[in-house]
Amino acid sequence: MSGRVCASIFQRASSYTLTLPCSASSQFTLFEAFPSSQPRPAHHHHFSSWGASRAEQLGFSIHGSANCSQSGRHLSTRQDIDFQLNQVQINSILRSNEQTVSVPEFDGRGLSAVRKFESNQLAANTPNEDRRSAATCLQSKGMLFGVFDGHGGWACAQAVSERLLYYTAVAMMPKQSLEELEKCMEHGRPVPPILQWYKHHADFNYRESASLYIDHLRVFWQNLLDSEEHGEGMSPPDALDRAFKRLDADISLEAQVPLSNDLMKSTAIQVAFAGCTASVAHVGTEGIHVANAGDCRVVLGVQEEDGSWSALPLSQDHNSQNEAEMERIRAQHPPSERDTVVTDDRLLGVLMPLRAFGDVRFKWSHELQQSILAGLESGVDLDSLNLYQYTPPNYLTPPYLDVAPELTYHKLRPKDRFLILGTDGLWDELGSEEAVRLVGEHLSGIHLQAPVSPSERQLKLGQMHELLLKRRARASPALDTNAATHLIRRALGTGEYGELCQERLASMLALPEDLARMYRDDITATVVYLNSNLARAQRS
Repeated sequence: MSGRVCASIFQRASSYTLTLPCSASSQFTLFEAFPSSQPRPAHHHHFSSWGASRAEQLGFSIHGSANCSQSGRHLSTRQDIDFQLNQVQINSILRSNEQTVSVPEFDGRGLSAVRKFESNQLAANTPNEDRRSAATCLQSKGMLFGVFDGHGGWACAQAVSERLLYYTAVAMMPKQSLEELEKCMEHGRPVPPILQWYKHHADFNYRESASLYIDHLRVFWQNLLDSEEHGEGMSPPDALDRAFKRLDADISLEAQVPLSNDLMKSTAIQVAFAGCTASVAHVGTEGIHVANAGDCRVVLGVQEEDGSWSALPLSQDHNSQNEAEMERIRAQHPPSERDTVVTDDRLLGVLMPLRAFGDVRFKWSHELQQSILAGLESGVDLDSLNLYQYTPPNYLTPPYLDVAPELTYHKLRPKDRFLILGTDGLWDELGSEEAVRLVGEHLSGIHLQAPVSPSERQLKLGQMHELLLKRRARASPALDTNAATHLIRRALGTGEYGELCQERLASMLALPEDLARMYRDDITATVVYLNSNLARAQRS
């Protein structure tokens, strides 16, 4: 996430000067079912970081002095980058993580509200701190989609992306199905799959922690079985709310209790002390339910009667620009802390999102943090885990952070055509309306231009030329069949007049790994195409 955690605290910062040119699956595991044939991207290269050697392989050179850190990582001190990426190389980089999945209209249990989805990721951090998830609920109805933006490392986003959809699906399962799961576990029988995952071939799981994650998921469904109110299962919004809160509580607990081996323990500590924001959408025939904590975003693409496109936000960013969120945070602490809870647009002057998983530095007491880290020092190298004794300033009345999601419901209409789920790296570069227009015109192939207004007719020659350039840029054909890739290309390569600027795009993609994060964030985008025929049938 761009500028998410104050650099002076959680990451090394250096000063660079760079001018950007622009003229104008995964293994089968318990509880998982995978589709018989998984989609494969058109390109299978893995270019997640760009050091000097990789840069030279791709056809551009970096001249100047350089040095290496103690870890052997290449650090740039003076750069004169000669960008020579051609179209094929740019496409290879942009498309290496793309995914396209078509969904059957009828899956044997009912009609699907989703026709297909397209997704992609582009890393700026090394490794990428974003994660994404998509799955069909097999023991209940609907599909789940999630995007997760990590900070302080990728550990928390990785764990949440693996686990949150399970917690949500289990909470929606009826009591009878949960009883069947429990009987299978008790008698060592194969467990019915809960989710059908759609994974990219580069995705991975925390295999060392799988047994721990299964144990705590089982405790969760045992708690649900003990509840007299569970019955037919929770509604999607209740399930999402419970899943967010329960998973975050389990992440906190796992960092505090003894575990079977040092690797599992160090992973649990890393997950808890890192953090991530999350947006999850449950898409079913009854509509769309969104749960959001942090500054990922979910936007609905709506096609109006005249063919134009409009964006309907289904989430609100939880940051300092959200005044209601600011008041919520301030109300949880004494009046004496009103001016220190959020300073410099950051929680306690450090963290940009105001809701998140993990981040126990902002949740645990100072004494608990010291106790947990001190207990690790004999067997675990804290430096290797990027952990150290630190307390945010003005840390007086914790917790300062929680993961309680903001819930939104939207009933499907025939004019609702698609959802965009994106991490803040996408929204840093594109507004919601612009993103919807890009996907909408990509979907329809029609680029609508508003008539020249009376005021525009009075423009001087130079201004008219600029207007024509902008209108021509809007009508340029798309280079990508995958709409998520199309969004990322335009997010990074749009020039002064809205045109696709090849030089700018090449420079942004060719940045060495120690520079990339200074100019852009990790970007994840998932576009979910809705079955508008289903909405029409329900309406009639």
